[in-house]
Amino acid sequence: MELSALPGFLFMLFDRFATLAMFFTVFALVFDFMKRRKCQNYPPGPRGWPFIGNILQVDWNNPHLSFAKLWKHYGDVVGVQFGWTNTVILNGYETLKEALVKKSEDFADRPQFPIYEDIFKTTGEGIVFARYGPWWREQRRFSLSTLRNFGLGKRSLETRTIEEAEFLNKEFENAKGLPFDPNINLNNATSNVICSIVFGERFDYQDEKFHKFLHYVRESFVLEGGFWGPVLNSFPFIRHLPGPHQKIFKNQQLIVQFIQNIITKPEEIWSPDETRDFIDAFLTEQEKMKHDPKTSFLKSNLLGTVIDLFVAGTETTSTTLRWALLFMVLHPDVQSKVQEEIDSVIGKERKPALEDREEMPYTNAVIHETQRAGNIAPISLPHQTYRDTEVMGYTIPKGTIIIPNLSSALFDENVWSTPHQFNPGHFLNSEERFVKPESFIPFSAGRRVCLGEQLAKTELFLFFTSMLQQFTFYLPENEPRPSCTESIFGITLSPCAYCLCVKLR
Repeated sequence: MELSALPGFLFMLFDRFATLAMFFTVFALVFDFMKRRKCQNYPPGPRGWPFIGNILQVDWNNPHLSFAKLWKHYGDVVGVQFGWTNTVILNGYETLKEALVKKSEDFADRPQFPIYEDIFKTTGEGIVFARYGPWWREQRRFSLSTLRNFGLGKRSLETRTIEEAEFLNKEFENAKGLPFDPNINLNNATSNVICSIVFGERFDYQDEKFHKFLHYVRESFVLEGGFWGPVLNSFPFIRHLPGPHQKIFKNQQLIVQFIQNIITKPEEIWSPDETRDFIDAFLTEQEKMKHDPKTSFLKSNLLGTVIDLFVAGTETTSTTLRWALLFMVLHPDVQSKVQEEIDSVIGKERKPALEDREEMPYTNAVIHETQRAGNIAPISLPHQTYRDTEVMGYTIPKGTIIIPNLSSALFDENVWSTPHQFNPGHFLNSEERFVKPESFIPFSAGRRVCLGEQLAKTELFLFFTSMLQQFTFYLPENEPRPSCTESIFGITLSPCAYCLCVKLR
């Protein structure tokens, strides 16, 4: 080619590249537009960016606050997109009730979570993340009936919790009045209750391996619930790239390995004639159903189910107790009133019992207000529509991801007199009797209501009353005052780290 012809050739080449680039750009934008098309009567919501949708318009450190703003602007039912995934946020108790209770099956499914794709190959989907259908119903019924047996008949859940409360109080006493962070001890205590039911054993408070395991669980909650969780679920290809998100998958493997090492032991000594814990019950059922090709009682699913039970029975309860102690040191007048009621009903020598709850309206109100004000699971876990349906007059197609904004019910100004203050009076009537407003749904509602709800209620009352029966909690001198308005979001909403002191009563 002559040099004189080179500029013309380059211009032609550039022109073809520009044309090709324009074609692909227009094609991509049209494809993106087609993916974003909504059905008629779809809920209103903010306009999203091409390809990424609204994912950058949400503060994933405080998604419940971002959703509260959308609620005020667009109403009770808000449509957003994360990537190309259609998502609807449900706000307000009446909306949540219509969807989760009145149309419970329509909203009972779970979406697929690419973030757990690899781990499900080892553990199965368990209960919490399993898709709605016969498999899920079979495992849910079995797990609930087994938990109702309070540890399968040998010792009641109440007995287990009271015994663990004694171990916990001993750890507090060992602090000898010096400042300490109660987080590890509370996490250990609540974990031991579910461990005794599922594994038939508990772990010492000085067990470093168990402490590391609990750390992995908590860290995973923060990572998966924060920015990286929604990003990885919306754009799964990112999981194959290097970056800080790889910590999520490393923690998942460590958690599974720890649980796997525990549940393999009972199988070696399992006998169908003796049911000692949840694992024994599962293995017995597996033996009964081994000839059913559609059974959900598979060895792989045992691992996933045990992990779900452990997480459901540990994280939310320990987080609630952390909020409870924080509210007590920030409101010593409330703490004193609880102790007066404990002294009056239980005394200082007898151990608390579940039957005492009916005679302790103020203490019961404080526990419930802790759950409301602490806002432990502000946006619950995502649901997915099982079929085409409607809510509050809007059309929601099958396969739409649903975010139940539980915060909207727990902080509704039309329900609670002082929604943004810690006020046990929210659960007391004019005669100082305990009442529970209908919009109090910290465990969600409907078919996907928290599996560990009854376990949590038992633990919260017995641990809380046992601690306040024995100790007075107070803030250390010359240290910054902790805040109850600052928190850390990671699937659950936990208080920032704080220290306190205890003295024997």
